Amino acid sequence: MRARLVVFPVRGRNWCFGRSIEPCVGGAASGNTPSTLKCLWKKISNSNSGSNNVELVVDFVSNKMNNAWMGLEKAPEGSLKNKIHGLGLKLLAGVKPSEIFLKSISKDITAVDIAYPSSLKARLVRRRLRHIAIRGVAIHKKYFYGSVSLLPLTTAFTVLPLPNVPFFWVLFRAYSHWRALQGSEKLLKLVSDNSYTQNSHEPETDDSKHIIHSTQVSPWVLRPSKELEEFIRRGSEDNGLSEQAFSDICRTFCLNMNDVSKFRNTM
Repeated sequence: MRARLVVFPVRGRNWCFGRSIEPCVGGAASGNTPSTLKCLWKKISNSNSGSNNVELVVDFVSNKMNNAWMGLEKAPEGSLKNKIHGLGLKLLAGVKPSEIFLKSISKDITAVDIAYPSSLKARLVRRRLRHIAIRGVAIHKKYFYGSVSLLPLTTAFTVLPLPNVPFFWVLFRAYSHWRALQGSEKLLKLVSDNSYTQNSHEPETDDSKHIIHSTQVSPWVLRPSKELEEFIRRGSEDNGLSEQAFSDICRTFCLNMNDVSKFRNTM
């Protein structure tokens, strides 16, 4: 599957990274996710791949967490479940936007189209993508193991006559860091094409300012966008891009405004 990424500077060295929202194709994927422990055990027993078994367990836990979260969201106003949902929203607001972006790089992506302002050099854009991927691998691997190590401690709260919020939060963070780690490794693999590296020593000319790696086997294509450049030029302010510029970019390139705006708010 090919995905479109949008990359642009927010202010100075602060950049925004987003993936265009696509029509939901998760129906088939969710159909392959076991819904009960019995189905999960059956699929694990029939599988000879350890990595596939890990993915099955992760998808099973993720599905259960999503269903539980939707149940909290539908709870009556003022109820305990509704208050827990409000607490969860406050905790989720603290999740870094880079983590959300890396989680969007799913395992089924085989190629990426990278849109960026036409005034930037393609090599710089690709270098920034590699940087966020390399940094993501280091950070999310550390926090994943840290979250997993806390799970046994949070089980102690099960003796309380209340929902074990610490356990489920730590479990969610472990899952989130796992997915961000997988996305980091996938992105790094996609933008580390060896055929480009072999030619990267060639001197850059005006004609090669925007490099589009367009061979049939290329996992990435860099596409300079004059439209994106115009949005940034019009919306540039002393404290970074204006909210209107973010809105125009999100609408044009099908980005999630809530996720992308976090890059602006964390400057």
